[in-house]
Amino acid sequence: MDVLDDVLTVTRVGGGLSGRLVARAPWGLRFDAAGAANFHIVMRGECWLRLDGDADPVLLRAGDVTLLPRGDPYTAADHPDRPTIPFASALTERDHARTATVGGDGKQTVIICGAYDFGTDLTHPLLSALPPFLHLPATHATGGGAVDTAVRLVAAELDDPRPGRQGVTARLVDVLLVYILRACQQRYGNATPGWIGALGDPQIGRAVALMHEAPERRWTVAELAQAVGLSRAAFARRFTALAGEPPLAYLTRWRMITAATLLRENTEPLSVIASRVGYESEFAFARIFRRTHGQPPGRYRALAHTR
Repeated sequence: MDVLDDVLTVTRVGGGLSGRLVARAPWGLRFDAAGAANFHIVMRGECWLRLDGDADPVLLRAGDVTLLPRGDPYTAADHPDRPTIPFASALTERDHARTATVGGDGKQTVIICGAYDFGTDLTHPLLSALPPFLHLPATHATGGGAVDTAVRLVAAELDDPRPGRQGVTARLVDVLLVYILRACQQRYGNATPGWIGALGDPQIGRAVALMHEAPERRWTVAELAQAVGLSRAAFARRFTALAGEPPLAYLTRWRMITAATLLRENTEPLSVIASRVGYESEFAFARIFRRTHGQPPGRYRALAHTR
């Protein structure tokens, strides 16, 4: 089971969007909360990026990549002390190739930006347990390798828009997300912040895969521990430390994410969906679904089909 692929496939509710920002000094921009994960790739020049609430900005140079998994508000500027204004107010030009131009007539910075809509009701540890800001310096990102290749392909589509550009770019941005997450894991190893680091642990990664392979199975902590060769206590401690929550809490979360996707995408009876995610009783399934998503599964399905 490719757990990362499974998570990205199930939790995505919108395609990747991308564009390019061309900024000339002096410039300072403020971006509101996006409601979606977003990334930045500095193609030329440099800039300072600061998340709201952080005291110190981070200097980004050509080739650096950032990922904001929660889409938190932030500022970007050519100088750390530059006053900022809302992006929409600063926009001086925008063309058909999704290139936005801001600022004056000084030193130029070019940034490729993108966003991923994971849906506000489908929180997964992939995003919620990651820190709000991940920074991959050029040596770990665009200095050759898969991320570099994906970035160059996205840039080529933005440089020379041709038929099919929107679909091609969306798929490339999807691929880029996986490459960025892989690069984070390669840089930090098992110490990668949050849930993705758990996948690098042989025993815990295997346990997560087992739950994804068979969410309908009535797993116990003891069964999962035995399956990966650990004692029950050691397994529970390590899983919680790496994944950010106990094993069965993670299993319930994944079942509810999977159930929400099934409710949106097919018309199977609720009893069938309940069984597919591990509940013999439709009532028990509905109770936990409502507690997780704030509404019963039938209403969730009806609202999803009207959007």
